[in-house]
Amino acid sequence: MGSNKEVIIIGGGVIGLACAHYLIDKGANVRIIEKGKIGEGASHGNCGLLYFSDVIPLCSPGAVTNEIVRTLKGTSPLYIKPTLDIKRLIWLLKFASKCNADHMAKAAKEKYEILNYSISLLDTLLALDQMDCDFEKKGILSVFKDQKNFENHESINAFLKKYNMGGRRIDKKELRKLEPALKDDIAGAWLNKADWHLKPDMLMSCWRKHLSQKGLIIEEHCNVLKFETRGNKIVGLDTVKGRFKADEFILATGAWAPRTLRQLNLDLPVQPGKGYSITMERPDICPTYPCSLYEKSMVATPWQSGYRLGGTMEFSGYSDHLNPKRLSKLISGATVYFKEPVGHPIIEEWTSLRPMTYDDLPIIDHAPSHENLIITTGHGMLGLTLATGTGKIVADMVYGKTPEVNIKPFGISRFR
Repeated sequence: MGSNKEVIIIGGGVIGLACAHYLIDKGANVRIIEKGKIGEGASHGNCGLLYFSDVIPLCSPGAVTNEIVRTLKGTSPLYIKPTLDIKRLIWLLKFASKCNADHMAKAAKEKYEILNYSISLLDTLLALDQMDCDFEKKGILSVFKDQKNFENHESINAFLKKYNMGGRRIDKKELRKLEPALKDDIAGAWLNKADWHLKPDMLMSCWRKHLSQKGLIIEEHCNVLKFETRGNKIVGLDTVKGRFKADEFILATGAWAPRTLRQLNLDLPVQPGKGYSITMERPDICPTYPCSLYEKSMVATPWQSGYRLGGTMEFSGYSDHLNPKRLSKLISGATVYFKEPVGHPIIEEWTSLRPMTYDDLPIIDHAPSHENLIITTGHGMLGLTLATGTGKIVADMVYGKTPEVNIKPFGISRFR
């Protein structure tokens, strides 16, 4: 199984738990240090989509132009707060430079490898007895209000078919029977059976319990004050709960990774992209499928235990302020598509930060200056989907095993 290495994971989101899972399987003694509560960040209130077909990067041809047009129309889900933050401006310019066909083809291939790797690992994880998280393999409906957008998706689907990730076209007549919660004036939808969904907060709770029973030690409300280094190694962490030592360290703090790494003089081009969601009881006419609402760039996810609307992308720094206007856009957006867009009562209004890279690929690599520190962040909106693959890769790296997926595309050196 491997030696009993002492490993500290900084960050208790879904990526941190996944790393812990596969490290414990290899015989490691693992401690998670989390500045808040386990799973309370981006892992908590997302829409629970396991989007294995999401191989096309956000920075695809036409992405910038489309958002400029939608912004002028007042229909864009994107909001960029005016700022003199040079790093954010540079990030946005580099994102724009990646919006070309060559990068789309290259990034899609690289994303597919880790997405495909994560599928069987996640299936095995969710088959465990304790993982009760409203998990279903029904697929996801991409729903279109506009006929032209519906027809144009044919070319996207053709691209996905190259990776065996294509969906099935559902015309208006069939859609009325398949998903009666949708309004009658919907143009059509594409059903992708490669995708699954679950309730993320339930997963985090079950997974935490499972790993705790296997020996995981968790330190919550435990801010890291200082990295203690010796040469090119980290030997310990000073925290608000005292000093902790380990052989290996993993940084999995999501959007907060750049701030965590400041004292090590490491700079990562990761920007916090704020997302919002509203969780409520199921409406009387509730969708049976998770629905990606194309024109509004948002999602409606039904579970046995509830219903959630989520989406938007806001670049406004590290603020955790709940903007009522952004929340209201979720309600108004769902109203365009559903007969009963809202359930009552509303259980939770939520926001958190996603770790965004400008090439829409994750970062999984050894820190260039510290040989026993692995950095994993930048999963964007696919943290839940890529968690198992990332966790297994990191565990292999800790134990000196070559990962089963080529991780060169996810290296830090690509930013230099």
